Amino acid sequence: MGSSTTIVWFRRDLRVEDNPALAAASKAGAVVPLFIWCAEEEGEFRPGRVSRWWLKQSLMHLNSSLTKLGCPLLMQKSRGSSLNALLQIARDTKATQVFYNHLYDPVSLIRDHHVKHGLSQYGITVQTFNADLLYEPWELFDARGNPYTHFQLFWQRYLGMDHEPDGPLLPPKRLSPPAEPGLGHLGLPAEELGLEDDFEKSSNAMLARTWTPGWSNANKSLDAFLAGPLADYGDNRGKVDGGTTSMLSPHLHYGELSIRKVFHAVRSKQLLWITDGRQPAERSASLFLRALGYREYSRYLCFHFPFTHERSLLGHLRHFPWRVDEGFFKAWRQGRTGYPLVDAGMRELWATGWLHNRIRVIVSSFCVKFLQLPWRWGMKYFWDTLLDADLESDILGWQYISGSLPDGHELDRMEIPHIEGRRFDPDGNYVRKWLPELSRLPTEWIHEPWNAPPSVLCAAGIELGCNYPRPVVEIAAARERLQRGLRDMWEHNS
Repeated sequence: MGSSTTIVWFRRDLRVEDNPALAAASKAGAVVPLFIWCAEEEGEFRPGRVSRWWLKQSLMHLNSSLTKLGCPLLMQKSRGSSLNALLQIARDTKATQVFYNHLYDPVSLIRDHHVKHGLSQYGITVQTFNADLLYEPWELFDARGNPYTHFQLFWQRYLGMDHEPDGPLLPPKRLSPPAEPGLGHLGLPAEELGLEDDFEKSSNAMLARTWTPGWSNANKSLDAFLAGPLADYGDNRGKVDGGTTSMLSPHLHYGELSIRKVFHAVRSKQLLWITDGRQPAERSASLFLRALGYREYSRYLCFHFPFTHERSLLGHLRHFPWRVDEGFFKAWRQGRTGYPLVDAGMRELWATGWLHNRIRVIVSSFCVKFLQLPWRWGMKYFWDTLLDADLESDILGWQYISGSLPDGHELDRMEIPHIEGRRFDPDGNYVRKWLPELSRLPTEWIHEPWNAPPSVLCAAGIELGCNYPRPVVEIAAARERLQRGLRDMWEHNS
């Protein structure tokens, strides 16, 4: 072990196992684990209420683990910049090195470049590591040396890499604190970081009944998924009225769960099922690994095309005449569009901070294709409200659904809400759960109450336009306006 003091700057890697920066620092000498909350630095992408609740719980969990290893987590609130906070802690602890793990979103790429340059100017050694991806973005290019812009080609290259992803690292057995005594005064308890105000605390109280943030809890969730739901993932992932997905995404976003650990655990299951001839289970594992691949791809695109949070990857779509309509946007946010599956999804999002992936596709498609609202509006609202809000994944999802990627949904491909409802919520259980005003409506009409006979509506206690809205836009009118917008776009580009 060396004799230097190293700051380990935690961000979205809130775990002690398979944490390359922490592992390297533990071998180099004394360790100062540090988290910095600098809301101003996040700009418009400051985490939303429920995401900050998760962050707060995860930090307390991490602090407990690090304290047991010998070095509590220093938590700081900076009103200037992360660089200023790092420099001050380095002076106070006599640290000569700062280690941290890579991030790939546009905000972090700019900040991390600034931090690395600033620390180097003061003679502080900076080392960075990969803790968030199976392969780094600069490891994969097409035959011409260009970044991939089609997921399928990217994924084929991923699966064909000449070396397997590294295995997960074990947690350090012990961390050595700096020689300087009494460093606790340099930090704050998580309660004083300003991650929740009193109003938000009361709104967040219900979250703890469903979710258990923290890296060791993440491992328990992974084990439970591997032991049961993974084998049926292929058959159940499209069902929207139950816990049919892994529910691991919030743990992955804040780095409580190692992507390498998840990959190798699922891959081991897949190989076992291949040997046992369990084809449906093997297919489920393959589909889940592909879902992880989309997460990898989201970071790959953000790294190579860091403007994608602001404009479309496909240049011609920048001229599509999006409708700037606050009334439509409010109806969409509040779940008052008159389309039950869309409204149920948006009300679940507001109530819980969570949405099944299929519902995310349906509500985002409705936002950009039926209402023709700017896709960035929807992306920002997801960022503000999702428990697992993840900028890279949100960028990929909204660019994909708005036709802004070479292999995305064509903009004129419209998912008709009541048809999607019959497909993914055939019994109407999901709609009835989140739209109690429609709970007495027969299944035949649950996804299209506007077509129900007046006698049926009366018997169900529904008065359209009163206790449940009429559709804010007719399907035929939305399709015609979308086609007109596309014609205008192509004329502008010609």
